[in-house]
Amino acid sequence: MFARDIGIDLGTANVLIHVKGKGIVLNEPSVVAIDRNTGKVLEVGEEARRMVGRTPGNIEATRPLKDGVIADFDVTEAMLKHFIQKINVRGFLSKPRMLICCPTNITKVEQKAIKEAAEKSGGKKIYLEEEPKVAAVGAGMDIFQPSGNMVVDIGGGTTDVAVISMGDIVTASSIKMAGDKFDTEILQYIKKHYKLLIGERTAENIKMSVATVFKGARNEEIEIRGRDMMTGLPRTITVNSEEIEASLREAVQTIVHAAKQVLERTPPELSADIIDRGVIMTGGGALLHGIDQLLAEELKVPVFVAEDPMDCVAKGTGIMLENIDKITRNKIS
Repeated sequence: MFARDIGIDLGTANVLIHVKGKGIVLNEPSVVAIDRNTGKVLEVGEEARRMVGRTPGNIEATRPLKDGVIADFDVTEAMLKHFIQKINVRGFLSKPRMLICCPTNITKVEQKAIKEAAEKSGGKKIYLEEEPKVAAVGAGMDIFQPSGNMVVDIGGGTTDVAVISMGDIVTASSIKMAGDKFDTEILQYIKKHYKLLIGERTAENIKMSVATVFKGARNEEIEIRGRDMMTGLPRTITVNSEEIEASLREAVQTIVHAAKQVLERTPPELSADIIDRGVIMTGGGALLHGIDQLLAEELKVPVFVAEDPMDCVAKGTGIMLENIDKITRNKIS
């Protein structure tokens, strides 16, 4: 029994694993619960995510990846090991080859850290690919033609904007402004305006339920509970879409600015292709209400959200695994 090749979308918020011939077999939060006293890993993935903000002092639920790169090497290794054992892809005598995605502007040191963590978790050969390129492939773009394709991939920790032609990135930008930062902005807004402390999960729930980033595109309300900063007691308030739009305005403009800069650096022939084809949005952040409308208005080009935007990178790894021998030039020696 030979090991199967696997593709890993090692995200700040979620880890998705694609097994060659099987499709996406795992989609779990990148969260690890650790006992501080012993250093022992207690839970990984969905079980650990449920513990965020709800654990006693000795147990810590952490995210080992920050802004798309490894912040805690040992915990990342433990998390990858757990997920790879869970999907059971190791052969009797062989180890799987792995294709892992990373943001466009990470350093050689950060690339080496990802590669080492993957090797220690049971990988034979490790290939690294840039995330926007893989996302574009997963979204159904034919990036190997001599024409311009623009992708905006908004993940948990980073947003990658890239123009791709002939199978490679022509211009790109990677910024540390994405889904997690949106949650923080909402959390800070509630704290400042209502003197109410809420957790990350509540902020994320607000973002998914009522948030919009296009003025007037949504008008909904949600009741949230938290701790009153003045009395220290629990309190319930109601927030609406309009307030959340205001709280996210500055953060979203950073993404718009990055997209504009990439377009400004793009050769004119490729810019003409982008006007025809439009911009494709991928990643969980593409599901943020109104972001496609906002980008279309600001960039003056059509903007489309990919089908299943959260799965695009994992799907793209699957397609690239089929052609893994062609991409060996990207392997870090």
